[in-house]
Amino acid sequence: MHLGSAMKTPTSSRIVLLLMIFQAASFLEQFCVLCYLYMWCFTLVIDMMTGGSFSRSSREPKYKMEFHPEEAPFHPDEDQESVVMPDTNGRSYICYLPKIEKAKSEKPVNQVNITSMIVETERRLKLKTPDELLEVFKGKCLVRQEGWWTYELCHEQKLRQFHVEDEKKILSLQVVQEFVLGIYDEEATAAFNQNLKDVSTLKDPRSKDASQRYHAHQYTNGTLCDLTNQPRETEVRFVCSEPRAMISSITELSTCKYALTVQSPMLCKHPLFQEERPVWHTINCNALPKTYKESKVKKDSTGGDKQIFMVTEVENPTNAQSEE
Repeated sequence: MHLGSAMKTPTSSRIVLLLMIFQAASFLEQFCVLCYLYMWCFTLVIDMMTGGSFSRSSREPKYKMEFHPEEAPFHPDEDQESVVMPDTNGRSYICYLPKIEKAKSEKPVNQVNITSMIVETERRLKLKTPDELLEVFKGKCLVRQEGWWTYELCHEQKLRQFHVEDEKKILSLQVVQEFVLGIYDEEATAAFNQNLKDVSTLKDPRSKDASQRYHAHQYTNGTLCDLTNQPRETEVRFVCSEPRAMISSITELSTCKYALTVQSPMLCKHPLFQEERPVWHTINCNALPKTYKESKVKKDSTGGDKQIFMVTEVENPTNAQSEE
């Protein structure tokens, strides 16, 4: 059972979804839901205590289950919490919840410091700059068709929007209607990137995912706009995305001002633009002996945490043999 989709939904919808899953699930699937709720509530409590945010990110822990046979069991830590659950066939498993430690930091890391660290690392390792990585686009054009319009971006040259009656005519440039959405402006691009002092300004404002940081080029002095009487202009945003380079979207931010996003695998070589990987935690379940009958939950003599004691059909094998 995979709960990744449930983790990405809003809180209220997530609860309703989990309740629906719980009602229709088997015992083992119900256990998965309960484990998820347990870890989710634990995370919320930690966030409340530390002043953290409830927003979901790609770095938020995700969970998976692994089942181990009797002959090759999982070996838990002494203080690792566990729960016993049966499957639909009546076979019982003891499942160990993963330990999740909140990252500790005496002082919050400033975004400016992060930028400085990356710049320093780049200097030491002599990494290529974003523009150097994007040089593979030079002399090439990317084309995207959306309904009536076709968009053509020629790297560091110009971006145009046009319509053709026959798609085959795109290559021969026989168009019936055309607008230039901007011509590459080297000075505006340099000024824009020079003014970026905070890493957060490199993010797409519509996205909360850090993987959507982008490197921007400014295209100005396009075809005059009838509504504003100003030249059209576009911000071309290069993002780290695989497996192939392509124009992924174009949006009109305001009248005759556009944002065009280009998926650029080569940009993934730069640490600033690399996609954040989700952190996975494993719930390990050991198969219990077929003689397993029930479990008793007792407190230890010091009144500490609850422990689970397994009771088999023959609780004291030594005494049983002596009686025979």
